[in-house]
Amino acid sequence: MKILHTSDWHLGHTLYNYDRTEEQKSMLRQMVKTVEEQKPDVFLLCGDVYHTAQPSAAVQTMFTKALIEIRDANPGMTIVVIAGNHDSGTKHEIFRTPWKVLDVHTIGSLDKESIEEHIIDVPGKGYVVAVPYVNERNLPEGFFQQLLDIVAERNDRELPVVLAAHTTLKGCDFTGHDHSSEYSVGGIDSLNVEQMGEGYDYLALGHIHHEQFVHTGKHNVRYSGTPIAVSFDENYAHSVSLVEIEKHGASPLVLKIEIENPRPLVTLPVEGMATWEEAKGLLGNFPSDIPAYIRLNVEIDDFLPVEANAEANALTKGKECRFCHINAKRKSVKQAEAKALTVQEFQSEAPIDIAKRYAEDIGKVFDEEMTELFNEILEMITADSRND
Repeated sequence: MKILHTSDWHLGHTLYNYDRTEEQKSMLRQMVKTVEEQKPDVFLLCGDVYHTAQPSAAVQTMFTKALIEIRDANPGMTIVVIAGNHDSGTKHEIFRTPWKVLDVHTIGSLDKESIEEHIIDVPGKGYVVAVPYVNERNLPEGFFQQLLDIVAERNDRELPVVLAAHTTLKGCDFTGHDHSSEYSVGGIDSLNVEQMGEGYDYLALGHIHHEQFVHTGKHNVRYSGTPIAVSFDENYAHSVSLVEIEKHGASPLVLKIEIENPRPLVTLPVEGMATWEEAKGLLGNFPSDIPAYIRLNVEIDDFLPVEANAEANALTKGKECRFCHINAKRKSVKQAEAKALTVQEFQSEAPIDIAKRYAEDIGKVFDEEMTELFNEILEMITADSRND
């Protein structure tokens, strides 16, 4: 069985208010071309189809058209789409019945009553066990193993078995995900690989944006990663995974097929930090004919000039690149210089001052926009408390 494994398309994603439809359509065209050339038996999309649970009509139309084109590129192929944590499971379920006419299986939510709905038979080729994102508190214990046991009873021809899920596994490389740890990435708590059960030949995963094998000793647990970068910290190649499994029990063979982005995300300088004057020089010298999004990494003593963003925008005027953001960090301060607060001092401090102190200690600039957002959230919390 040959599987094209992809995930985390994040259709509808905008980058610092820049519309990314151009890049997303390019990525989808490359998907169609890959299917046409490789002729997989299964096209497997492992969640986060959309960037938000309420995508616009235009974004949903873009996805629908792409799925039809992908199907037409290889009409005998089975297509499986599961919902991720960014998706609305309901939106995937609404058109589940008509999609099946085209051998497209959209699995939006966990079906505890008819669990066999999660098992997709690929005639003469194998089985796909498809489980969408579900909060771990709502995941029945042993659910994956229960499904795999049903497949094992049916699989008298020893056909390949693929398990698809959208989750975080312990031991994964979560580079590119903000505010993440080995215990939780993107709001999803980490599972041990043992919780995924036994009996699959390949575990196709979505959610982590860095393509990788998760090291389990079997070389059959894989994140395909995002086909195009969602953030500047995803400074690695992006691809889809072509997987071939000869029979049940055989080791999968995996080929990475890179996806090109017509407007890549570029950080200046490429490594480390620059002074504001150095960063302006790098931006001013950036080639005018290269389409790109630009982030500047700037080290500062105190604060950026008030006119910094306006200066950066002026330096890109007439160029193909788009200035996005100044990632400003203060020069490192010695840990000993950080003042520890007593409980009494902490209680007497205003919340905004504590937040600014924390930002300063970790070298972040608490700018006007962050102050405004903080005050808005604080006002919402205060209002809720008054209403209780």
